[in-house]
Amino acid sequence: TAAQPNFIDQHLADICASIQHTLIDILMRKLKKAVAATKIHRVCLAGGVSANSGLRAAMKAAGAKHGWKVHMPDFAYCTDNAGMIAITAHYKYLQQQFADLTSTPTARASW
Repeated sequence: TAAQPNFIDQHLADICASIQHTLIDILMRKLKKAVAATKIHRVCLAGGVSANSGLRAAMKAAGAKHGWKVHMPDFAYCTDNAGMIAITAHYKYLQQQFADLTSTPTARASW
């Protein structure tokens, strides 16, 4: 702001923490509603966002509190989406699940 030109720089960590806290709160409220609506008590956290330690902690805490079975990859597999794709390819390879060269790419996985 004009009155405090360095405000953001001086408070960046607090601003980021507040945004993260709010986003995790929103995601957890939506997850609780989804679990209540579906009666499915097995939840999964995956993708790049699963590397967020605050979200991981919130998921574990909610699982313990509500009796959910929470699934999430080990942190080492979360920091790079390419790593998650590679481990999926590895397990598909072990199961001899191959696609031929004429396959058409799609944004939706068939498994």
